Amino acid sequence: MTEIAVGTELPPFSRATGFGNWNRFAAVNDEFVPIHMDDEAARAAGHPTAIGMGTLQWSYLHNLLRDWLGGRGAILRVEGQFRGRNTRGMTVTARGIVTALGEENGTRTATLDVWTEDEHGTRLLPGTAVVSLE
Repeated sequence: MTEIAVGTELPPFSRATGFGNWNRFAAVNDEFVPIHMDDEAARAAGHPTAIGMGTLQWSYLHNLLRDWLGGRGAILRVEGQFRGRNTRGMTVTARGIVTALGEENGTRTATLDVWTEDEHGTRLLPGTAVVSLE
């Protein structure tokens, strides 16, 4: 890992989403909810198409952080608020930027703004994360 400073941007983590991704995720998490699998069920619930699972977006944030940490350190906390839907065919990108460096229980830490966004830059899940750097 290179030197970390406030303003360090994490390399983005992107995935094109759709039924294949969602089906695999649903199988692992026993989350076969109709609005995630069927366009008609999603439209009946007021969505334009089937929508991705919120927990899948959380997994993109965790992948972003784990990839950046590269086996060093650990994810201590992640929090955020869902602000937009992940619809079928959308590319979702997880991004992050270091906003503070500090220490917690004797361990060096970084606080980050993290988020997922669609291909237009609309933030779907903005949040914050704290990671240990050791």
